[in-house]
Amino acid sequence: MDQETLLTIQGYGKFFLILVVFIVFYSYAYSIYKRDKKGERDFEKYSNLVHDDTIESDPLEDRKEEKNKEKEK
Repeated sequence: MDQETLLTIQGYGKFFLILVVFIVFYSYAYSIYKRDKKGERDFEKYSNLVHDDTIESDPLEDRKEEKNKEKEK
């Protein structure tokens, strides 16, 4: 293979890599938007965590293990 062919392959590789990263990022952003609109999770609490990050602050969510133990009783 000559250098021009390798550069062409490298260019296509970069293009497809950027395309994959773009699709993954926007699908993740859309899933966050969809979960926020459905009310499954409130991401506003997580953004407030930056301002209220002390040991005395309440946890944002209950642990799932504790919920399962309570259901079994």
